[in-house]
Amino acid sequence: MKDFPGTPGTFTALTLRVLQFSFAAGSIVCITTTPGFFEYTALCYLIASMGLQVIWSFGIALFDAKALITKKILHNLVLVSLFAIGDWVTGMLSLAAASASAGLLILYFRDLGKCQSDCLKYWMSVTLAFMSWVMIEISSLIMFWLLAAG
Repeated sequence: MKDFPGTPGTFTALTLRVLQFSFAAGSIVCITTTPGFFEYTALCYLIASMGLQVIWSFGIALFDAKALITKKILHNLVLVSLFAIGDWVTGMLSLAAASASAGLLILYFRDLGKCQSDCLKYWMSVTLAFMSWVMIEISSLIMFWLLAAG
């Protein structure tokens, strides 16, 4: 396998994972600090999806940090395949949850004009979820690129 930025065990990969984790955790914090978020199923789905994203990104960030400390690049085909599949699954769940939540916010708060005092937090949460999805998709593309180049 070739060695390029974003390869598991590099500083770029660790940075992507930390950003994924941070954006997903920020999304959860923004939405859970609002009373009544549980009334909307799409927002609950967003929390569940971002929770999975937090766990996945944190776990892979630990792998990357350990590889950086021991100065190893993780080019194991099975490991890269696992990372690619995990990134793809969590990426699709994150995109679905963020899109569903954005659709809900547009319908209820913009079209129907039912914006409460917490609608800014909802929008911030969805924005952070989309930013987390962008980071996971970058990681996913790098993993598929590694598999194709390998």
